[in-house]
Amino acid sequence: MPIYNKLVRDRIPEVIARNGKKCSTRILDNEKYIEELKKKSFEELEEYVKAQTDEEAIEELADILEILHALAKVHGSTIRDVDEIRKSKAEKRGGFQDKVFLIEVED
Repeated sequence: MPIYNKLVRDRIPEVIARNGKKCSTRILDNEKYIEELKKKSFEELEEYVKAQTDEEAIEELADILEILHALAKVHGSTIRDVDEIRKSKAEKRGGFQDKVFLIEVED
């Protein structure tokens, strides 16, 4: 029996049961939940980096976005609030659309 010990989407136990299998789960406290969300964000980012097609990349970006929604919520915010901060930073410092690659800065 495989052991996963990782955060999964809420309905994964239902999916497992529909496939005729049993699983064990537990509900995390907030501290452990945040820790596991952070781990999951790295896992999903790694999967995005390894994506071979645009379709795979978009799937992984959707997973990352779901994690961002959850992280915003546990920090007492919303993805809308996070996006407002993103917009403010983009207005002040720019985004990444121009593909600027900094090589060095002289003192």
